Amino acid sequence: MEIEIIGLKGIPLIKKGDDLSQLIIQAAVLQGIQLSNEDILVIAETAVAKAEGHVIQLEHVEPGEKAKEIAKHTGKDAELVESIIQESNEIIKVGPDFIISETKHGFVCANAGIDESNVDEGLATPIPVNPDISAHEIREKLENNTGKSVAVIISDTQGRAFREGAIGTAIGISGMSPLWDRCGELDLYGRELKTTSIAVADELSSAASLMMGQASEGIPVVIIRGVNYFQKLRNESATIKPLIRPKQFDVFRE
Repeated sequence: MEIEIIGLKGIPLIKKGDDLSQLIIQAAVLQGIQLSNEDILVIAETAVAKAEGHVIQLEHVEPGEKAKEIAKHTGKDAELVESIIQESNEIIKVGPDFIISETKHGFVCANAGIDESNVDEGLATPIPVNPDISAHEIREKLENNTGKSVAVIISDTQGRAFREGAIGTAIGISGMSPLWDRCGELDLYGRELKTTSIAVADELSSAASLMMGQASEGIPVVIIRGVNYFQKLRNESATIKPLIRPKQFDVFRE
């Protein structure tokens, strides 16, 4: 299998009301690229949140007592901490410079996924309200406009338990299943796989992150082409939920 990872250049800074599907098509044309069947588009969640107007003006946030207390412990601004609380189902752990929470979507991550990078001063972008719906709407428009069968992944940059550094992680998906259950297949020695499930949406998000970068690269959309398991995992009703481990199986949370 040979995979291409293509960063779309020339997409302008996103503002509320922008049609991401049209911006993607226009950027592709300018770059001499045509969408193909089985292309997978990975889109940074910040771009989606900004297009949907899901942006926090921190100066308008009124911190509560809990936020003020956590702010003292973490060194974070109380307005940001209050925003994290508001975007969370549960605050799981507070450290000297981090807050781990479960978001309203069920993701366990730092700062409820709220990002202060690549937005104007005083603003922050939380995770889109429903990344699966966002992905579905973008995919539907792309397919209607191009006649091609594609998948869309909304990605976020997140850390991982027990490891340093952040990677691209899938938080929304449309057009393909996020997990590839390979149980029943045989390994190189003929042994049957019993528990092997591959988080392909996260793998693809991490691959796209190599091109997106984390600073001033200005590439919020990446096309991944040549994924040979696309048809095997094609699923027009897929959601990100299969990637979220049920709380009853979370052996690290009290």
